[in-house]
Amino acid sequence: MNTASAVIDARGLHKHFGRVRALDGLDLTVNAGEVHGYLGPNGAGKSTTIRILLGLARATSGEVRVLGEDPWRAAAALHRRIATIPGDVALWPNLSGGETIDLLVRLRGGDTSSSAYRATRAELIDDFQFDPGKKARSYSKGNRQKVALIAALAHPAELYVFDEPTSGLDPLMESVFTRHVGRLATSGGTVLLSSHILSEVEKLCTRISIVRAGRVVESGTLGELRHLTRTSFSFERGALTDAQLSGIPGAHDLVYDRALAAGRVSFTVDSDAVAGVLPALGAVGVQGLQVAPPSLEELFLRHYGDVVEPVGV
Repeated sequence: MNTASAVIDARGLHKHFGRVRALDGLDLTVNAGEVHGYLGPNGAGKSTTIRILLGLARATSGEVRVLGEDPWRAAAALHRRIATIPGDVALWPNLSGGETIDLLVRLRGGDTSSSAYRATRAELIDDFQFDPGKKARSYSKGNRQKVALIAALAHPAELYVFDEPTSGLDPLMESVFTRHVGRLATSGGTVLLSSHILSEVEKLCTRISIVRAGRVVESGTLGELRHLTRTSFSFERGALTDAQLSGIPGAHDLVYDRALAAGRVSFTVDSDAVAGVLPALGAVGVQGLQVAPPSLEELFLRHYGDVVEPVGV
């Protein structure tokens, strides 16, 4: 295992619940300074992975190191070095939100009386428009999530593990979270981000792993993964003939109306062949050219299009 350079290094992880294989030989590496997106729908194995990484569950087999330690044997020590946000936050009902934030930070070894902590806490409370004086029993799901977010971000950690961190938040608060994780990335923080919100992952993550049926099926930078699929082209047909259109090198799924000269032509090209297409389009004088790289949703649906719908993934 390459634990010298990896903050998270998991190899051949299996986790069985009776006959159910929640993890089936999963490999995952997260290096220092990465914001690493961990993608997959419910049941793919994401939450089971995170529970093993946090020492809350023990792998059936395989090897895993987090910050150089075995999380099952060193869970208590690791939890002082890791900030976590679960997808479903439960709080002590009789504590206020502010008391809960301070308690969670103290459990990680933070000095809640320091001026630096108080200033960061106040900034986060203001940014997330949160009322820390109310008892936790009165909080909505979104406000419970804000407690976990503020507690995780208010005190520095060596590793941040976020499992559906914006669950229950409105779009404005999602943007606040995105901004703060962007700050972590700029300062060299290491983040494992599990999320269903693909636009969030696309904005934030330097590397991405897609998990299916308990295994990572793709892993790499967004640019690397885009080379595994196709880039979309479209342009105005104008006076181009059918012969000119059919001669576009490497074109797939070419669509145009043969009877409509004013319409648009669209097609896709393998992303590693884009450079060869552009001169050909320039040679025939195309107008209104638009080129769109594959989105993260397209990459995701390449593995899950047969089992999930694109909307609301």
